[in-house]
Amino acid sequence: MTVAAWIARIDRLVWGPGMLALLMGTGVFLTLRTRFLPWRNLGWALRSVLGRQARSGARGAGDVSPFSALMTTLAATIGTGNIAGVATALAAGGPGALVWMELSALFGLSSKCAECLLAVKYRRRSDRGEMCGGPMYTMRHGLRPKRLGAVLALCFALFTIPASLGMGDMAQANSIALALEDSFALPARISGAATALLAFFIIRGGIGRISRVCSTVVPAMAVLYLLAGLAVLLGHLTALPGAVAEMVRLAFSPTAAAGGAAGALTASALEAARWGIARGCFSHEAGMGSAAIPAASAVTDSPARQGYVSMTGVFFDTTVICTVTGLCICASGVLGTADASGAPVNGTALTALAFETVLGPFGALLVNLGIVLFAFSTILGWEFYGERAFAYLFGGRAIPLYRILFALAAFFGAAQSLEVVWDLSDIFNALMAVPNLISLLLLSGTAARELESFQPVIRRERRSRRRR
Repeated sequence: MTVAAWIARIDRLVWGPGMLALLMGTGVFLTLRTRFLPWRNLGWALRSVLGRQARSGARGAGDVSPFSALMTTLAATIGTGNIAGVATALAAGGPGALVWMELSALFGLSSKCAECLLAVKYRRRSDRGEMCGGPMYTMRHGLRPKRLGAVLALCFALFTIPASLGMGDMAQANSIALALEDSFALPARISGAATALLAFFIIRGGIGRISRVCSTVVPAMAVLYLLAGLAVLLGHLTALPGAVAEMVRLAFSPTAAAGGAAGALTASALEAARWGIARGCFSHEAGMGSAAIPAASAVTDSPARQGYVSMTGVFFDTTVICTVTGLCICASGVLGTADASGAPVNGTALTALAFETVLGPFGALLVNLGIVLFAFSTILGWEFYGERAFAYLFGGRAIPLYRILFALAAFFGAAQSLEVVWDLSDIFNALMAVPNLISLLLLSGTAARELESFQPVIRRERRSRRRR
């Protein structure tokens, strides 16, 4: 067996039922421990994110506004997983996989709320005057005994760096290169060089410049993609109710064949659950700890407030964008389509095929443009994750070195075959999640108390809104 085959096998084992159960189980436990407060306050959180106060950054201490911190998180989470990942889940697990993606997001709200809340609570000012936080600081300053916290923090930081260089950088640059080559016949070396130079220019400005770019690019690209997706759904409006009903049926059916609007394939409920949860967790990253890093930089007067703001990222990423992608694929009837060689169409090509049914060639072009913008924003978000982990291990003076390495990795990744990089990155993502989930479980009581003590503030703000 080759090295690549061994790595792929380890990847499948790491992201097996045990890891998925740990991710989902932690979300379920936190939802119960917090008495469903993240669910009960989701509407208030969404209004807070979209309000003027979230953009102003006038409340409390921090480096960037709560909205900018959220956009930096969404920049890293809204990516190829929302286009290619959803298609892969549906092709492998059937239409029912989308239902399980939604369930993973529902419980992921509590995980993301807790990890971001704790990141703000245990953040620290660096020697350079920057607000630093994230799971490594939560573990180091929040866990007892301190030695356990220090070990878990070290492990998290060590695993974050290769994950950021691999999946967050090289793999995304490769996706950009493939999309531009497919749409404009642009050579990979040219697109790789452009991606590396543009990324380096932005990341040199630190979290301030990264968050400003993300606050512009992320909403714009999300709205453009959603408008195109809604056009596709309107084009298949009569097929939509049947597709939704079939998704729900297949999500819990032991074995069933999907046909009609959903496409022609066979998948069990177990496969639907496995692929739906795996791709859902991969997309919204709740429980992995990554979102807690930019959340710690946000200007806020309460850890709970930022926890609620940050958890809306799960809603926007999976409940909105992934749902639109999945419904487009299922309602258009392209699921199960074979290509010229007889192999099932999968990944980005499947999503492009769904968009083409209504928008024609422009649909495929728009999907490729979405891949480029989503992947580039992912590069920016993951650079900040890796930069903070690198600084935690080697000090703030080492940050310029990491930024150079990150830009070089983007250039080389654009022109390489990256199956091994994807598999290795998947493994490191799982390894990141393990210490973070342990920390969340051990500090679940602290998170629950913070949310409970903030509840009177939410009640006052709700009453104030009703009076207006």
